[in-house]
Amino acid sequence: MLRLAGVTCTITAVLMVVAGCSWQQAYYGGQGWQRNMCNKLVDQTERERCLSNANMTYEDYRRQTEGTKKD
Repeated sequence: MLRLAGVTCTITAVLMVVAGCSWQQAYYGGQGWQRNMCNKLVDQTERERCLSNANMTYEDYRRQTEGTKKD
């Protein structure tokens, strides 16, 4: 399910960029979708972990992805 979510977010981001949105706007748009998916999870621990990732700021996300690219 998480892989599908990643693919869907990627497609959403590409479409938003094509429509003239910034990467940051695309990220926050995807965040809302991810929160909705998290809230559908039955297991509370899994839902909290999912929401924790979904609530990451764009700046934190950029730092994390930049750190990954350097490795």
